[in-house]
Amino acid sequence: MGRIDAGTTPTDEKAIIAAAEQALADISAVRQAVSDVIFGQESVVEQTLLAVLSGGHALLVGVPGLAKTKLVSTLGTVLGLTSNRIQFTPDLMPSDILGSEVMDQDEGGRRSFRFVPGPVFTQLLMADEINRASPRTQSALLQAMQEYHVTVAGAAHDLPRPFHVLATQNPLEQEGTYPLPEAQLDRFLMQVDVPYPEMAAERRILLETTGARDASARPAITMERLAAIQALIRQMPVPESVVDAILALVRAARPGHGNARIDEVVSWGPGPRAGQALMLCARARALYQGRLAPSIDDVRALAEPILQHRMALTFSARAEGTSIRDVIAGLVTPKAG
Repeated sequence: MGRIDAGTTPTDEKAIIAAAEQALADISAVRQAVSDVIFGQESVVEQTLLAVLSGGHALLVGVPGLAKTKLVSTLGTVLGLTSNRIQFTPDLMPSDILGSEVMDQDEGGRRSFRFVPGPVFTQLLMADEINRASPRTQSALLQAMQEYHVTVAGAAHDLPRPFHVLATQNPLEQEGTYPLPEAQLDRFLMQVDVPYPEMAAERRILLETTGARDASARPAITMERLAAIQALIRQMPVPESVVDAILALVRAARPGHGNARIDEVVSWGPGPRAGQALMLCARARALYQGRLAPSIDDVRALAEPILQHRMALTFSARAEGTSIRDVIAGLVTPKAG
């Protein structure tokens, strides 16, 4: 077990341990309920759940047909959250997401404006193919993702809590896609890459999804229970060695910090929000795996999904075929000797 932060009494420690054991049982139930519907893709499911358990948003990237949309809708049911889906298209407008004001007229002829909430007013928002819409529409989500309210016609409207955006994105090489603005990418706690399924999982997909009955998601926990687990994760102690590892990793990924290789291949690196994401997700990963405190291995495992969308390569690095994943792998691989 990692150290308990200063000021934590033995009673507090026992309470945290008891709460963690209950949370572990709940997380296990969530994992089982998801696996009844989503076959294989354990890493994708884990990373997406970690983002939600940490209270953040996730961007799922992969070609069409890999069950990204199905995973998001399944999580809404399993976690007991209200959910809405927005299909992003080139003609989608910001008001289609946020809502708009309409004019009402009463029996006396008096006119007034009434706000009609858009689909963003939910607890789990599925932003499907987010990079098919224009940058202006993509940016409509920015305030909601960071500030948990939206402003329409000068008036602020609070969003339900908890509020999570799980967006799906097609690879940028596909036709009709727009790159997400860097400021919006930074709002996503993680970028989860969705690969093709393994052979055994794809065989199960063929057998179980083409018959007379298809598996459907079932609730595993309530929204209130999810909120309690999210609060518990923020109370988990983090050893100083893990804090130091997070700082070292994030700072090493920035050009101008003494790493000649990074100076050569990275044009801009992760900001402080990346360190915050690593702190939260490392705690969530520890709890997900039945531990009471995160380790440096958690930081290494989460480096790619948390850093890859917060870094950009130089033109020369891209021309040489260097990838962000290669750069991050070089930062987290323990050096020999």
